[in-house]
Amino acid sequence: MNETHNPKLKSWVDVDRESDFPIQNIPFGVFCPKSGGDLHVATAVGDYVLDLALLDDAGLFKGTEVEGTEVFHEPTLNAFMSLGRKAWKDTRLVISRLLSEENGALRDNDDLKNEVLISMNEVEMQLPIDVGDYTDFYSSREHASNVGTIFRGPENALMPNWLHLPVGYHGRASSIVVNGTDISRPKGQSKAPNMDVPSFGGSKRMDFELEMGVFIGNGTNLGENVSVDDAEEHIFGLALVNDWSARDIQAWEYQPLGPFLAKNFATTVSPWIITLEALEPFRCSGPKQDPKPLEYLRNNNDSTFDINLGIYLKTGRMDSYDCISTSNYSYLYWDMCQQLAHHTITGCNLRTGDLLASGTISGPEKENRGSMLELTWGWSEPIKLSNGDERLALEDGDSVMLKGWCQSENYRIGFGDCIGKLLPSN
Repeated sequence: MNETHNPKLKSWVDVDRESDFPIQNIPFGVFCPKSGGDLHVATAVGDYVLDLALLDDAGLFKGTEVEGTEVFHEPTLNAFMSLGRKAWKDTRLVISRLLSEENGALRDNDDLKNEVLISMNEVEMQLPIDVGDYTDFYSSREHASNVGTIFRGPENALMPNWLHLPVGYHGRASSIVVNGTDISRPKGQSKAPNMDVPSFGGSKRMDFELEMGVFIGNGTNLGENVSVDDAEEHIFGLALVNDWSARDIQAWEYQPLGPFLAKNFATTVSPWIITLEALEPFRCSGPKQDPKPLEYLRNNNDSTFDINLGIYLKTGRMDSYDCISTSNYSYLYWDMCQQLAHHTITGCNLRTGDLLASGTISGPEKENRGSMLELTWGWSEPIKLSNGDERLALEDGDSVMLKGWCQSENYRIGFGDCIGKLLPSN
């Protein structure tokens, strides 16, 4: 068993049993003190962030590949991610040992402990990655089938290519924002079915999409292919993604080149990147693929994870969130390794920090649908909320929260929150 996976491992930091951040997690993010100061790389444990830059200054990463690199003083994770898998694993091991209840090196050093261990209430989490490129896939069979059925009928639900390759498009990296960032309702053209010409204005069919994002650690050279078997060597970790969508704008603009303004205004990501090493105990198989993919996409390994997912909605008249849907990352038909292999089969190069989003993750039942479009079945069945409010589409003042977690008998590996509030058009 990997030392950091030990389910009996306990920290000297008080961690609630339901916390997203037990000692087995050790995610990576970037924070700034609310009182002001530099951006530093950190991990999370319980209700605290642990400042890795100051730990490095104290010499506690001596003998690892991060020693002397100053990567934890960078304003993003990119420099650390570029060091590769050995550096990532060694860093997690050092942190795990420092936080273990059996190790007093940090616990008993009051001056250093008080400097590096900071309450989450006293910090502001930042966008953790400098995202150079952003690819959004369409890899949930249930989602693609639901959307296809709504617009084309069940006999034409899936396009002819869908079962043969991971469909995707190039998204807009500049508008990726971190948890807690407000989203302005986008404006654009749309055309009502009963109108002959389009009109201009704020989107009337605002939607969310429940997705998971894969962040690239090791880049590749132009002309290089990454095989399905080698794909995980290039993956640093995962985060929650809300791919906000203006459905009425999308319906008018998407032919023949696909989404543009309907997707480019905002994409929200959670602030903590969860490493593949932390997720390893929850590895599982995905759906059976029929027909069998072409050779370069055949994956005989288990390359997905049992990650529970939830969508929560709060209107401006509510004090708390209602859970409106649940799903699971393992429902995806095309897994992250197949996505990466397909992405690079042309020789397209990857760069550290690139984001590959999964596409909406829906499941087999109505309560597993990952978007408002599906939950309302094409805007025809309102979502009923606990306070009596109903929604066919998101309204100004609505907040959407995505959550994700892996659950074992002893601990939870969580992703933190991915929250955005919809504001009126600028």
